[in-house]
Amino acid sequence: MKPSPHSHLKFKICVSGAAETDHCGPESLELAKEVGREIARHKAVLVTGATTGVPFWSSIGAKEEGGFSIGVSPARSEKEHIEEYKLPVDYMDMIIYTGFGYSGRNLLLTRSADAVIFGCGRIGTMNEFTIAFEDQKPIGVLQGPWETDELFQEIIEKGHRGPGKIVYDANPKKLVERVIEMIRKEKIIEI
Repeated sequence: MKPSPHSHLKFKICVSGAAETDHCGPESLELAKEVGREIARHKAVLVTGATTGVPFWSSIGAKEEGGFSIGVSPARSEKEHIEEYKLPVDYMDMIIYTGFGYSGRNLLLTRSADAVIFGCGRIGTMNEFTIAFEDQKPIGVLQGPWETDELFQEIIEKGHRGPGKIVYDANPKKLVERVIEMIRKEKIIEI
């Protein structure tokens, strides 16, 4: 079988979630790590907000599987990223410094990905969710013992904008597979 002329292209999957995870429960970080592993196992590129918590742990998982991880930072430089925002630089192959603060970063972050997977989150995660929904991105919601997944369902129900392109699953492997299937349906170039 002849390889596709576009076989160098990779799906870009963003993982969004809380940077501060005390309210998420102890299993939330291990589940985030497993999502990162699954993204790498599927040869996709992980994109995160270059922050702590859920995004950071997904980066650890991706790197453990030999994956590629890109961070999109709210800071304008490495110095600001580390010293002012107090954000990590480990487990990312590349960090893009936007200089747009959190809200501007959130827009670029979700738009730079083919799909977004959401774990336990807070208000910034909700912001990224509504951006991804408005942009009609494929969305995966990792279900767990946190409130975020229920809040997403409530937003969709009460938002009166239709169901969107959203799948829900508590199993990281199944969730990533379902998200990749949605991405494939969106693509013009077969990868």
